Amino acid sequence: MWTAVYLANSFEAAQDIKKKLTLEGFVVKIEQFSKYESNTIYKILAPEFEAEEVQNVIHELGL
Repeated sequence: MWTAVYLANSFEAAQDIKKKLTLEGFVVKIEQFSKYESNTIYKILAPEFEAEEVQNVIHELGL
């Protein structure tokens, strides 16, 4: 099962975070979460079993 570990306010930001997490060795994916007019929010998803570790790395990277 996939778990949301981060919300990004643009696709470019989501791609950047995905790239950084992938370089750290995690498998993550991007999914659209919400769209209102021209604003779209994307979820960064990680497997449930490593979600906490991914969140720790996100914090360590200052994202």
